Amino acid sequence: MAITDKIYLKNHRQISSQLETNIPKGAFKGATLDVLFQGDGLEKLDDATRERVLDFASDFLDCDCQDNPYCGCPERKFMRYLLELRAQGLGPDAIVDVMSDDYMLYAYPGDVLSFLDDAVRTLEAAEGLARVDGAEAKREEISRTKQNLSR
Repeated sequence: MAITDKIYLKNHRQISSQLETNIPKGAFKGATLDVLFQGDGLEKLDDATRERVLDFASDFLDCDCQDNPYCGCPERKFMRYLLELRAQGLGPDAIVDVMSDDYMLYAYPGDVLSFLDDAVRTLEAAEGLARVDGAEAKREEISRTKQNLSR
């Protein structure tokens, strides 16, 4: 299960109530993305919530793919966002706090930790492949990235 399947709307009930419709708790579920991408009813949201929803939409749903928002770009952008927060030195609890402040989203810190651990393991495998291929420059780049995530 991808980390984006474990990212939830922080004030789900309040948002559903304001929109006068039921939407899933998951931020990356189809119905949730429909509401965010199409903007139907966003004027019903209070100012603070609308601002965060629009920030989320502009940061993660903005791509030129024909299948947008179902192209996978929003999920990849969000995973990159999480990795960038970790590279800045934030731990799982702080990452959850930042995503909550930035986008009114939450996740369990253990799920974020698991995602970060999986990312490091993937980088270790890529580093090994680069070593076998003799791609020393690529191996060093991967090693630096891994170090940034591991600290």
